[in-house]
Amino acid sequence: MKKSLSELVPDYISAIRPYVPGKPIEEVERELGIIAIKLASNENPFGPSPRAVEAAMKFLGESHRYPDAGGYYLREDLAARHGVPRGSIVLGAGSTELIQLLCRIYLGPGRLGLTSEGSFLMFELSARAVGAQPLLVPLRDYTFDLEALAGRLDDRVSVLYIANPNNPTGTLVTATALERLLDRVPPDVLVILDEAYCDYVDHPDYTRSLEAVRAGRNLIVLRTFSKVYGLAGLRIGYGLGHPGIIAALDRVRSPFNVSGLAMVAARAALRDDDHVRRSVESNRRGRAFLVEELTRLGVNVVPSHTNFLYLETGGEALEAYQALLKEGVIIRPLGFMGMPQGLRITVGTEVENHRVADAFSDFLQARR
Repeated sequence: MKKSLSELVPDYISAIRPYVPGKPIEEVERELGIIAIKLASNENPFGPSPRAVEAAMKFLGESHRYPDAGGYYLREDLAARHGVPRGSIVLGAGSTELIQLLCRIYLGPGRLGLTSEGSFLMFELSARAVGAQPLLVPLRDYTFDLEALAGRLDDRVSVLYIANPNNPTGTLVTATALERLLDRVPPDVLVILDEAYCDYVDHPDYTRSLEAVRAGRNLIVLRTFSKVYGLAGLRIGYGLGHPGIIAALDRVRSPFNVSGLAMVAARAALRDDDHVRRSVESNRRGRAFLVEELTRLGVNVVPSHTNFLYLETGGEALEAYQALLKEGVIIRPLGFMGMPQGLRITVGTEVENHRVADAFSDFLQARR
């Protein structure tokens, strides 16, 4: 007797718990009949650069043509900005697609993908999707425990994933500590270093990842236009790594994985340093305000180097999420992979940040 289509799905696929995105703002507004704010997905509250919008609008008339499959001009721009050859850069539909492709190339049944149990969930899902087993090491003080990760490296590990800064906790590991770890990683293990939030970091010993790329180390650095550049809806990111890694990615990615619209907008966004500067400075002020206000209310706020905050709230996480949702404030409840239950809140505009603080104050007063 032939199997049904559902029975033909491999067990390791059936066992995956799909990624659950944040609640859409349109749905909340329909349900509540009020104007909502979405601070659940770490987006830039100021949107894309006006230059990017203008470039995208001009390009729309050419949308009947397939995009440049190699992304020549954007890769040229990125190569010049980062001081690497064009052959060391690959484009992706956000860095998420590149994580999936890297797992497809370097992992498989019987292999292990090593990371933290409190990091970006898409690496674990991508590893499981190719039949590999994620090996999850606990966080230490909400941060990647590099010593513990190094101690779990063995012959079964093919990929090590590190998000720096980490999502969802907002913490970072220093460049000095990361270099010590890289010295202990065998040459046949690929290190995926996800630096999606690098533009928000203000730390003297944050990263020297591009130096490692130029030196030919066994790592790929992932960056994105979804965060500070405000192009999350266009789905575009990129990787910087050894040409051998890039060549492997080019073999498996779709030839038109990044739209022409996204590439044109990204090129314009790269040239608008003022928009990036304003976004970063506003985020710094807003983050400080939220930390001060939430701490004053007695909330445990983890120090962040990103455009979001992680709040450890224990069993109150879902209750707080639902209470804020009723006031039209959409945040992200978290309680997975052994982490304490908590909330992740994107830093918004000044008005949005005040609305978050007021809503949290109302929630805590109602519980007393």
